[in-house]
Amino acid sequence: MPRVVIHVDLDAFFCSVEELLDPTLAGTAFAVGGGANARGVIATASYAARKFGVRSALPTAQALRLCPHLKLLPGRHKLYSQYSRQVMALFAAETPLMEQISIDEAFLDFTGDARGGGALAAELQARIRAEVQLPSSFGVATNKLVAKIATNVGKPNGLIVVPPGKEAAFLAPLPMDMLWGAGPKTRARLAELGFRTIGDIAAWPEADLERRLGVSGLDLARHARGLDDRPVETERETKSISKETTFSRDVSDLVTLRRTLMELTDQVAGSLRAQGLAARTVKLKLRWPPFETITRQTQLAQPSDLEGEIFEAGLALFKAAWARGKPVRLIGIGVAGLQTPARQLGLFAPSEGAPDARAAKLAEAVDKIRAKYGWDAVKRAALLEEDDEADG
Repeated sequence: MPRVVIHVDLDAFFCSVEELLDPTLAGTAFAVGGGANARGVIATASYAARKFGVRSALPTAQALRLCPHLKLLPGRHKLYSQYSRQVMALFAAETPLMEQISIDEAFLDFTGDARGGGALAAELQARIRAEVQLPSSFGVATNKLVAKIATNVGKPNGLIVVPPGKEAAFLAPLPMDMLWGAGPKTRARLAELGFRTIGDIAAWPEADLERRLGVSGLDLARHARGLDDRPVETERETKSISKETTFSRDVSDLVTLRRTLMELTDQVAGSLRAQGLAARTVKLKLRWPPFETITRQTQLAQPSDLEGEIFEAGLALFKAAWARGKPVRLIGIGVAGLQTPARQLGLFAPSEGAPDARAAKLAEAVDKIRAKYGWDAVKRAALLEEDDEADG
């Protein structure tokens, strides 16, 4: 029995909610995002604004140059979340196999439902419009990859059904940048070979793609033929935790950067312990002006949920990547390779090779105080007073 997977995307979601509350915005060029003076970026742009090249993640200052009459609205994320919950509750009432992948997107599995994917999608689309007053686009296929691409092809207010066995034919004429796994560098290499469409990738020998691109070449070949066996996951496992901050003005002072990194690490470590997890990998993210972003990562000797150990690794990455005096626009730290802490399993007694027992007890005490009195009830001394050792 062929699978029936539906992908749904709420069209220009933030803007659609704003139009619902203020109908005079309909048909105008506006966007939800941060201000140009605060290094803001566009979260969502109306379709009228998109005609001028305004899009999500575009710096607001650049968006205003492309569209000088663009109207900017501040985000109201609590409100957007309320509308999102209404839509997701509607899906959950129809099928237990729902995977929400963002505030405005979800996959639904209706395999075996006698109504058929096309009819189900049309019914859900009509209900979203009638009950929540929001526009949406749907893609129906036998797998998640093709269903999502179908949604993107049909936007806005679209509903595209790709029949079983027609996946490769549907994908073939589409530009290759619509295919998952084909990032800018990969597309550039494929363009050198004369590739323009997904069909061009599908027609190329799989072995040669693997030789040129490695394992990702095999994935690309499978995806180009419309093959994807990933299930619709009802519970999404936490794969990483990260925190970052964008400075209102570029920062080149080591003391400030070090403190910010420490504060972000404090939050990441707290999130790890709250979820009963420890991390093996530490990742650093930096952005220089204007918008050059780099990432670096390293492996810990053993998984940890302690801010001190994570911070030391992150600081080492920072010092290796940063030249003294170089302005930084964004700094972030994250962890991956998540697992249950060894000491929680009782596998190690306190020893030289295990996380410091005193540090673990201190972290536990701090977590209890913060849980009772709030996050700011306890802060590291380095976050409260000037650090005299600029080089750490």
